[in-house]
Amino acid sequence: MGFLDAIKRWRLAREGLSSGKKRRVHSENPFIQALEDSIWVKFSLYATFVVGSAVLVLKASAGTAFANDPVKGAVYGFIIAATAIVMFQVSLQTSCRRNSRVVLVLGGLMGHLITIRVMIGLVDSGAIPEVFRFFVVPFALAPMLHGVLLGRAVASFSAVYVTLIGCLLVPQPDVLGYMILSLVSGMTSVLLAYQVRKRIQLLQAGIYVGAVTLVVGLILGRLDIAACFGPDAMDHLQLLGTGSAATFGTAVMTALLISGLLPLFEGTFHLTTDISWLELSDLNHKLLRRMQLEAPGTFHHSLVVAALSEAAAEKIGANSLMCRVCSYFHDVGKLKKPGYFIENQHDGAENPHDTLTPTMSSLIIIAHVKDGVDLAVKHKLNPRIIDVIQEHHADSLVAFFYRRAQEQKKTEMDKVDRRIENPEDLPIVEEKNFRYPGPRPSSRESGIIALADTVESASRSLKKPTPAKIRAMVDDLVHAKINGGQLDDCPLTLRELAIVKDSFSNTLRSMLHSRIDYPKDDERAATATKRIASDATQGGRVIPMPKRA
Repeated sequence: MGFLDAIKRWRLAREGLSSGKKRRVHSENPFIQALEDSIWVKFSLYATFVVGSAVLVLKASAGTAFANDPVKGAVYGFIIAATAIVMFQVSLQTSCRRNSRVVLVLGGLMGHLITIRVMIGLVDSGAIPEVFRFFVVPFALAPMLHGVLLGRAVASFSAVYVTLIGCLLVPQPDVLGYMILSLVSGMTSVLLAYQVRKRIQLLQAGIYVGAVTLVVGLILGRLDIAACFGPDAMDHLQLLGTGSAATFGTAVMTALLISGLLPLFEGTFHLTTDISWLELSDLNHKLLRRMQLEAPGTFHHSLVVAALSEAAAEKIGANSLMCRVCSYFHDVGKLKKPGYFIENQHDGAENPHDTLTPTMSSLIIIAHVKDGVDLAVKHKLNPRIIDVIQEHHADSLVAFFYRRAQEQKKTEMDKVDRRIENPEDLPIVEEKNFRYPGPRPSSRESGIIALADTVESASRSLKKPTPAKIRAMVDDLVHAKINGGQLDDCPLTLRELAIVKDSFSNTLRSMLHSRIDYPKDDERAATATKRIASDATQGGRVIPMPKRA
């Protein structure tokens, strides 16, 4: 098909009917998409995890409570892993919807369990002292990784099930100690690795996890503190120091490993963490720099939309950093024809739409969405940004030019009635020609940005804005979006929309507040002269005014 399309473009270009170029579009590889959605691939991943867990427990049974009955241990591992799959499918439907996420979650669990088995094997072989058995286990590996990439819910799931299955991999006397240490350390990493915006925060999380693991290990008696005050105090102090270093070193190395591998995981599984969103928010990006120079009005509009959407997203628990970054780029397509958009037109300058028909004007306005996708794909922007560029106008109507077209048609109809114009020459005004191509917003963040874009544009036309006017405008615009079906595919609830409207109103009030009308220099001089004259005539005496130099 691609070869045939190229031939068609070449033929049209030779006839002068095409430029021979094809607009860039954002689309998924059909084969990859088929793998993502395949139920058979998902079933295979589930089966691999369950069987792999059973085999892992079977192989590790030599030093565990199942040394005399390895098959029993394998059955236990199979049952717990099957329970994990059921809980994953029922409670974490967002994460299990795409098979790549299933690979990330189940692969992270399996990698964590294999690491536990390797470290315990090193202790059993004598490579690591027995007293440090649990101080060198990276309890935070899977929970911290999943917490940064997929959120708290998946991280908590990981912390629980690496603990349950891991209990089958450790020697019988250490099962209770492992369970407590794994749960406490894992849940600590879940709490600390949530909404990480800087890589230094991962390092701090690793230090805190190490501290918690050490304290809990000391409480469980993994190191004898009392012996540090006995006859062999130096030896025990040295052992305590080595154990503490091992605990902190393991936790910090885990955090550094995850930090270093984050770009790999994000690229492989098409995820974007808050760390990456913060890096993308740099206003020195090539496209944003062009916007500042070539379309300053659009750039300012984008900054205000970013402020509105970020504040609203923060209120309802959506991804505020994503809203900020996507707002910066949502109108980047206006760079193709910046002068055709009102915010970039100077006072007194000629409006290029005055010489165009309403249909042509609407085509230029609508084209900024496709132009934006074209630029975004060319500059390899994040796919989530491209989705917002496509969705921020949904399939709404370019109302201004649609009304102008109707008015022109009405004028032409009057000419036909007076037999001045031929009926066949009347322009055809179809509403579909004045609508954006869509699609509609499909995420909370995209819906918030679409609303913020509309609200910001309308707020520029407010004269003498008051809190009541601002609130009424926001309510009307949001209700119009809902009634027009523009948010039908968006998961925003009515309660969240109410919070979003409140946030928009508060933010706009702070932006559009009135200022004190300062008097001019001449007015201030006149006021000062009157005040001096008034003071001079008090008490019935006239004091001569000082002469000006």
